[in-house]
Amino acid sequence: MVLQSLLKNCLQLSCTLRTPKAGFRSTTSGGLIIQSTSNDVYQNLAVEDWILDHMNLENRQVLFLWRNSPAVVIGRHQNPWQECNLRLLRQKNIKLARRRSGGGTVYHDLGNINLTFFTTRKKYERMENLKLVVKALKALRPQLDVHVTDRYDILLDRQYKISGTAAKLGRTTAYHHCTLLCNADKFVLSSVLKSPYKGLKSNATPSVPASVKNLFEEDPSLTCEMLLDAIAEEYATQHQTDHHITLINPADETVLPGINNKTKELQTWEWVYGKTPKFSVSTCFNMVYKDSFLDVKIDMDIKHGRIEVCNIDLPEQWLPPALCSELVKSLTGSKFCPNETTTLVTTLLRVCPQDNELHSRWNLLCENMIMLM
Repeated sequence: MVLQSLLKNCLQLSCTLRTPKAGFRSTTSGGLIIQSTSNDVYQNLAVEDWILDHMNLENRQVLFLWRNSPAVVIGRHQNPWQECNLRLLRQKNIKLARRRSGGGTVYHDLGNINLTFFTTRKKYERMENLKLVVKALKALRPQLDVHVTDRYDILLDRQYKISGTAAKLGRTTAYHHCTLLCNADKFVLSSVLKSPYKGLKSNATPSVPASVKNLFEEDPSLTCEMLLDAIAEEYATQHQTDHHITLINPADETVLPGINNKTKELQTWEWVYGKTPKFSVSTCFNMVYKDSFLDVKIDMDIKHGRIEVCNIDLPEQWLPPALCSELVKSLTGSKFCPNETTTLVTTLLRVCPQDNELHSRWNLLCENMIMLM
């Protein structure tokens, strides 16, 4: 199996487009179908940015096909704390990415197909793109009951969402991308797209929950490869071009100059979390310590992913006011992030009085604070 996998990777790399970078940007008119050889969400999102920035779309349209290893992808104007279970993502080592288009949050894995349609802004038409996908599905399996809704979703059996849509409109160019559920892990999907965080108030764009279903559940003989091929064939037919898929390696600077900088930017904390619209957290939690119960009230304002205002309301006899003030002072201006908060509270603990009971109370408070993140 290992040898087979290595051979497959070698074959993919040997097929990767090696034309000069200028030629790739200005190839002749018509339709172009590109597929990524990478399953990395940041690399694939970077390819979208690169195509939009570098390719001449005036006389050609481009279809980009891609699949990701497990990842949650939020829209440009969304709040990750509101949209997903960040603690669970960290536990399961699932990546979190923020795309440049709007829309809602989606879960990606290798059972999910991603399609991006590039055009000029004048030719942008998401309904036609989705009808193309439906036509490809019906050509592959005529018995499938699939249709496009007014919300630009694709439904299976009139009730299950199998595809969601988002778009980015530039001054002269545009892209529309959508997902297609083939055989995604629905248990992980539903678990990670459920926020456990309480007391959040935000004007960020919320996702609209929907019942989902895999095409595989309807017809187990389907595979992602079959679906990709059927969509590529229908795209080629409609755009009167060869049914040829060009494989690209999203890390290849000779083909995509500057691509690695775009990938790095999409991975930064400042982009993934720092672009979150301003929000507030106002919540209470109960702490149990030596058979006593204590209610703690927390109020925070978060801007650009950093704590702008922080208030912690708890009895003076439980924690010295000076120590509580130091905690508030340290948190203000810091990232709303468990790793950074852990480092801050550990540093503060070192300068605390050497009192075991005080340290225990401090640790309990900080553990609960970190759970908010």
